[in-house]
Amino acid sequence: MKVYPSSPLGEKSELPTGRDVEWEPLVDFRRNGVSENTIHGAVSWYSGDKKIHAWGGNVLCYGRSMMKPFYIKIFADELKETTDWKQKAIALASHNGTAQHVEAAQSLLSEGEWGLMLTPLDLPLVQFGRQVRRPRRWYNNSSGHHAAILKGCRLKGWNRAGYTLPNHQVFKAFLDVVKDYLGPDYEPLRVARDGDGLPTVAMTVNELAQCYGKLAQKKQEDWIWEAFTREADLIGGFNRLDTTVIKSCNGKVIAKEGADGLLGMAIEHPDYPDGLGVVIKIAHGWNPQATWYVARSILGVLGMELRNPYPLRRQKAFVVPGIVPENLVSKIEEVPTWDEWDPDHDRWYFDYQDHNW
Repeated sequence: MKVYPSSPLGEKSELPTGRDVEWEPLVDFRRNGVSENTIHGAVSWYSGDKKIHAWGGNVLCYGRSMMKPFYIKIFADELKETTDWKQKAIALASHNGTAQHVEAAQSLLSEGEWGLMLTPLDLPLVQFGRQVRRPRRWYNNSSGHHAAILKGCRLKGWNRAGYTLPNHQVFKAFLDVVKDYLGPDYEPLRVARDGDGLPTVAMTVNELAQCYGKLAQKKQEDWIWEAFTREADLIGGFNRLDTTVIKSCNGKVIAKEGADGLLGMAIEHPDYPDGLGVVIKIAHGWNPQATWYVARSILGVLGMELRNPYPLRRQKAFVVPGIVPENLVSKIEEVPTWDEWDPDHDRWYFDYQDHNW
């Protein structure tokens, strides 16, 4: 067996890597007008099968946890009458691992079934929990997702052994769902093991946006949209970007974060009768603060208000106009990326060169 990888420079491949992508700036953080940190990435807008706008290159990445709604669609019929709304929401979640999240996840299975769950040992995402807890499978942010898959397999009569493997019925059914959204000719260029052990497939940012646009278009076909909006705090948790987007938009948007550096938004909007999907991919990986500013501007030009994240320390954030279609650029300036009570912490109020003070 060959050892992989074999070179720190990267093996030659027919697949484009991050070095090959024409990333574009999305937002930069400036201190008194000088950029100190520029966040690059890609953004895609899709409505139905139509690309509305793209910025930063059609990068190939893994959908990761952004694709959890599509995994759960496999079991939508089986879970419809056998779960309550909290259980439905935790099935879709990448949660913080609080007591509320663990309780909802554990309730999906009998205690005798807990040993079947194969999530990696983990700690809660909340800081206090990471300091005082020991790793457990239930703290893993995908524990509710795994528990729901195990419950769904039992209800379908599928063997639950090996449910995380790419040759199991779960993954085969997941690919059928993806093909329903992207067309029967879709085939993943790569299949990798996700952080929670389940298979994740390589998809372009445009393909991810198309999937999320059709989530909005098909919102009435099952209970998934309603589970997101009914129990938003279970999807991520306190101060998580996806939870905050869902709660801010009053049932018109469902959002899901995905490692590494993804945010998918399925949006119901009168200007896009075929649904609207917007996906943000951060080039360097997970950065909820930078993604938050981009999402705030995108939702703002669509008439929805997402608050700013907590203030930067003596910096201000500035988005680039390319994150939205050209016809919406004029509206970006109506969505400030700072709050009026802390606009000037990055400078002094006197002229230090004035020697008369």
